[in-house]
Amino acid sequence: MLYKFKSKVAGDVIMLQPNGQRVLEIIGKHSAAEPSHKGILLPEQMPMALAALAAAIADEAAARQQAVAQALAENMAPPQFEAVSLKQRALPFMDMVRDCLKAQEAITWGV
Repeated sequence: MLYKFKSKVAGDVIMLQPNGQRVLEIIGKHSAAEPSHKGILLPEQMPMALAALAAAIADEAAARQQAVAQALAENMAPPQFEAVSLKQRALPFMDMVRDCLKAQEAITWGV
């Protein structure tokens, strides 16, 4: 399954299911109890969504740095991470959110 995020002011952003679900979980629009195969992100929700994504990106970067530092301190090989970070996956969506926030337009998916 794909997540296709659409708006009137930005090009579509398409993500594979695990990545789309992760982004939606971070912004509070998806959970195991309430899966979100379709939905809407309103302009008034966008500042919170951007802040949540920025915090998750910072947390991931800090965890990666800590894991590398710990491996070096223990004279071990540096850990292997996913080839594509959350930052790389989320930036196109965050750009879309910023554009939609500026234009006061909603973002939808699954509709």
